[in-house]
Amino acid sequence: MAEPETPKDAAPAPSAPGGRWKTWALVVSLAVNLFVGAAILGAGLRHHREVRDVGFGPFTEALTREDRRALRDAFMAAAPDAGARRREAAENVAQLAAALRAEPWDAATVEALLVRQGSRAEERFALGRRLFLERLAQMTPEARAALADRIERMLTRDRKGG
Repeated sequence: MAEPETPKDAAPAPSAPGGRWKTWALVVSLAVNLFVGAAILGAGLRHHREVRDVGFGPFTEALTREDRRALRDAFMAAAPDAGARRREAAENVAQLAAALRAEPWDAATVEALLVRQGSRAEERFALGRRLFLERLAQMTPEARAALADRIERMLTRDRKGG
């Protein structure tokens, strides 16, 4: 039996009752999920950046999650003023930008700002190096060998462009 034909100029069938609120609920749900996912991703990236920023350099990726967490905690304990240092560094960058725009340009001011930035970086790196060495001293010979293996794999991967 053939199905009846619908005229081409007929009005569309009405949507299911309550369809509009379901659409909005779906949109709101999607937005909340994206927000939560972005917050989690941002927190993970911030954590990774903090560990990398404290002077552990390229070895950060080779460390285990436990070692990274322990080093981050040790750094925060050794430098509890990290937030103030970050604000100071941001101020320094803003001052540098202003000094680069200034007319007449003052090379001595720019040099002083760069020296201050370099000093902060050197202090952070020295602390990171000390904490890294302390963590290495706490590792078993097997854990240090595993770290060496991971570092070598990183170097091989980087040479191959991967």
